[in-house]
Amino acid sequence: MSVPADEVLRSDYRPPAWTIPHVRLDFQLEAERTLVRAEFRLQPDPLQARQALVLDGEDLELLEIAIDGQALSDDQYSHVQGKLHLPGVEKACTLQTTVAIRPSANSALEGLYTSGDLLLTQCEAEGFRRITFFIDRPDVLSIFDVSLQADAERYPVLLANGNPVSHETLADGQQRAQWHDPFPKPSYLFAIAAGRMDHVSAPFITAEDRPVTVNIWCEPGFAQRCEFALAAALRAMRWDEQRFGRCYDLEVFNIVAAQDFTMGAMENKGLNIFNARYILADIDSATDADFEAVESVIGHEYFHNWSGNRVTVRDWFQLSLKEGLTVFRDQEFTSDLHSRAVKRIDDVRMLRARQFPEDAGAFAHPVRPERYREINNFYTATVYEKGAEVVRMLHTLLGEALFRAGCDLYFERHDGQAASVDAFLNALREVSGRDLLQFERWYTQSGTPTVRIRDHFDATSQTYTLTIQQHTPATTDQAEKLALHLPLAFALYDDNDQPLATSPRGDVLHRPGLIELRADEHIVRFEGIRDRPLASFLQGLSAPARLDFDYSAAELGRLIRIERDPLCRWDATQQLATRVILHGRSEDTRMLIDAFGVLLQDRAMDPAFVALCMALPDPGMLIDSAEHVDIDHLLASREQLLDQLAVAHHTLLTQRFGELDAQQPEALDAGAIAARRLKGACLVWLARVELDGARATSLYARSHTLTDRLSALTALVHNNAPSAGDVLEHFATHVEADLLLTDKWLGVVATRPHVDAVEHVQALLAGPHWMPRNPNRVRAILGNFSRNNFAGLHRRDGVGYALLCGRIPELDAINPQVAARQIGALEYWRKLDDHRRHLIEIELRRLHALPLSNDMQEMLGRLLA
Repeated sequence: MSVPADEVLRSDYRPPAWTIPHVRLDFQLEAERTLVRAEFRLQPDPLQARQALVLDGEDLELLEIAIDGQALSDDQYSHVQGKLHLPGVEKACTLQTTVAIRPSANSALEGLYTSGDLLLTQCEAEGFRRITFFIDRPDVLSIFDVSLQADAERYPVLLANGNPVSHETLADGQQRAQWHDPFPKPSYLFAIAAGRMDHVSAPFITAEDRPVTVNIWCEPGFAQRCEFALAAALRAMRWDEQRFGRCYDLEVFNIVAAQDFTMGAMENKGLNIFNARYILADIDSATDADFEAVESVIGHEYFHNWSGNRVTVRDWFQLSLKEGLTVFRDQEFTSDLHSRAVKRIDDVRMLRARQFPEDAGAFAHPVRPERYREINNFYTATVYEKGAEVVRMLHTLLGEALFRAGCDLYFERHDGQAASVDAFLNALREVSGRDLLQFERWYTQSGTPTVRIRDHFDATSQTYTLTIQQHTPATTDQAEKLALHLPLAFALYDDNDQPLATSPRGDVLHRPGLIELRADEHIVRFEGIRDRPLASFLQGLSAPARLDFDYSAAELGRLIRIERDPLCRWDATQQLATRVILHGRSEDTRMLIDAFGVLLQDRAMDPAFVALCMALPDPGMLIDSAEHVDIDHLLASREQLLDQLAVAHHTLLTQRFGELDAQQPEALDAGAIAARRLKGACLVWLARVELDGARATSLYARSHTLTDRLSALTALVHNNAPSAGDVLEHFATHVEADLLLTDKWLGVVATRPHVDAVEHVQALLAGPHWMPRNPNRVRAILGNFSRNNFAGLHRRDGVGYALLCGRIPELDAINPQVAARQIGALEYWRKLDDHRRHLIEIELRRLHALPLSNDMQEMLGRLLA
């Protein structure tokens, strides 16, 4: 296969020929023009082949350059296409440069940029080269000393990585702050923040008796909405000590909330910078889901202090080493603090909605990719969520004690280093004695495997036999697939609905409830079984795989009643619903209606679990379940099933809604949150048959939480209730000064599941609420429409595709990362009917012919390949 000239290959990795042990940076901060003076020692690595010295630098105005104090003449260096070449440098030296950068003009939000009145940085993956010239790769680790000078009135707060060293007031209204980070880090973890900010603080004493001050910083006026995030940070710090033995290591831990931020958050050492949506949260401004997301993302970025910062990645192909491991850690954090069952179902639902389609579509790639053109396009569900599932399988295979011991060895051995996936696996091998060579294929092989199981029961010999096959279909990037080392968790239930305690016989490693698959096919037998058992497979989703097992409707209905594994119990409802929607089997419909009657009547069952069961597979998951899709039929069938369920259970839904509505309306404890979740699910179904909207209008008027208000508003708008317009106007007017809350109602409008939603979204894009420089606003309108409004996007006349693709050039010129993520919504386009494929292809080829960014050209090329 030929390799494009601008493509990066994992096989080409070589350790850096030059190291930079220490960096001194001096900033003269101004929004319009910031001066950056850098001084650092360059040392050739004697173990590496000699290479010419080349530094990265983009959008920099070079003002001064010197080596060992001697200014360089123009013929001693060249700055071409983002590279600073220094051909005459062959031995250790000190490089000094002064550059000018323009934060206020930096709409890409990489490097140093403005967000409102704040100056902030975002350096992962390759943003530091927009701040100063440097060897901007993750395996060059340096100790940083940073000086920040700025106008004291405009930028009273000056923050950087590490510990504060000094602060002084200067002449002419200026001030200077000095910071020192004692831990070597790559340039992608560099950060500063400056501006007028309020904050909340709390002390923390680590398990090693280190006193730490934890601060959450925000724009003035929002400090009261930071208290939950502060408490979440303290919980995360203590949990990591208790579960993983990892303690914080600096004097201060600072977190800054930014209204303009491309991603969710960034784990910069000692100075995390967050999208404000994952910090600002109180009962009036955040839903229950928002609170959970804040806690989860706070935990995720904090846990990176070890899995990503103290031990970082060798190169960007190892991205999942830090992200997959840290997602697993943040999932466990939420599971330990809240309902493990609900959290696991939430995570699996997201995995199936986003990662399974990615693995089956144009953007398929391994957890550890072999090549990329633009690394920003590989911050994907595969790297993060599937990467976390791979780590979870390792935890399953080794058990908690050995997994923890392996992590301890990994952190101890590679502290202060840039490591690879192999280093992590080697530590786990060493402590466990397990052969993980075949398991490594999970990192190198793309695609979602299918586990196909066929059973046979012989009453005479009292033997239950399973023929288990695994198969990973070819993907766009890999034609040939090999068998994986796959942990298959299972249970067998007898006629009394009790689990059978029996071990399999066959060519497999096993322990109670778990079979380890390694070959394309295994045959296992269970002996001494008097009656045909009811089998349950992939319990807890023990591997990120699809299950092919021929359940009858009655068997799925029975699993919904008796299954002890919450994930498989929930999945039985999803399987039945999928079969009804895609195939219209009447026996499946009857069984599903009966099953929901059982679930809704059971007051002892966790209301949040019942709500999860009521959330039918979304259209994206249904598209992923089919080889070819009639999108009109699929959407109509799903709507019809929801109507049938709502009509069949109207009385029971009304009863449950009333009971739940009376419970602790303002509380934030687990019981109240679960009650609101089921109340909202009941309202979704009730609003389909109560067309006057009276129930939802009443809930909106008397609600005490944003969760209830948004639930009511969505029910009204999505079902065209008579009061929808008035309630929407009331909400919008009430929150018009708040960017994040405005995003909420814009999202409700953008996801209204009707074909005329396109015109409403067009109106939003033409009005004052469209803010293309703000990533949250782009996601609220265009992202919600393209990913969560299938009726609008796939309107038969193609106007939905034109709306989405028509905005891409504008967004690409502002922020290529944000633009590339929008076009990703079309990853499954080849599954659609001929007419829609033709319309989409026209739009994609039109975009592909334009001079767009590398980010966008790579995405378009893969969509069209």
